[in-house]
Amino acid sequence: MNWKLAALALGLSTLMASPALADDDRPPTAEERTKIEEVLKAEGFTAWKEIEFDDNRWEVDDATHSDGKVYDLYLSGKDMSVVFKTLDD
Repeated sequence: MNWKLAALALGLSTLMASPALADDDRPPTAEERTKIEEVLKAEGFTAWKEIEFDDNRWEVDDATHSDGKVYDLYLSGKDMSVVFKTLDD
């Protein structure tokens, strides 16, 4: 019975020591948000929803362009330039 308790303790300690894999995204700081919003406005976007840093890049959901189309955007994690955009369905 002691070996089961030891195995359980080892398993739990391993899980607690592992980095959170699915929860690595974060919102921008106030300074980052200001820079991102400047970039979005310069690119012709007038509104957007969630902004988060995930997988070493910034993700902007539901960004409305001045042409009326809505995009999901991916910005560089370094200079926050738009590197990819997809038309939102």
